[in-house]
Amino acid sequence: MKFSATVIPSGNATAAEIPAKIMQALGPEGRPAVAITINGHSWRSRVAAMRGQYLIGISAANRTAAGIAEGDVIEIDLMRDDQPREVDEPADLAGALKRNREARSAFDRLPFGLKQKHVRAIEESKSAEVRERRIGKLVETLAGAAK
Repeated sequence: MKFSATVIPSGNATAAEIPAKIMQALGPEGRPAVAITINGHSWRSRVAAMRGQYLIGISAANRTAAGIAEGDVIEIDLMRDDQPREVDEPADLAGALKRNREARSAFDRLPFGLKQKHVRAIEESKSAEVRERRIGKLVETLAGAAK
């Protein structure tokens, strides 16, 4: 489903409002998982509901990749995303989780978005030492949460 929207500020990020007819076509779920494409750049997310509006959040990384900015009127291709929401774990994280059963179990119970956030923090590490430290801290935190 395609529609036009303006990139608007939303808290400390940006978003685009989804028209009511598009929301109706997405089905009765209030915050459905969706696949978003803008200017050939695609990502997966969930619809956000704020102050009576239905929005798709557009992060700085997605704005840059799509070549858009706040205030732009954009064409959005939006569809319901029924595919399994899985995160590709880096090999070093997967290995650390494999060595700690409690951490593995706790990580597996995390919602998709939180798993994605942890993996992104690890992948964005500027050095091997920082990456290793972030993995260690995550495993320690998850193992503690499992007890």
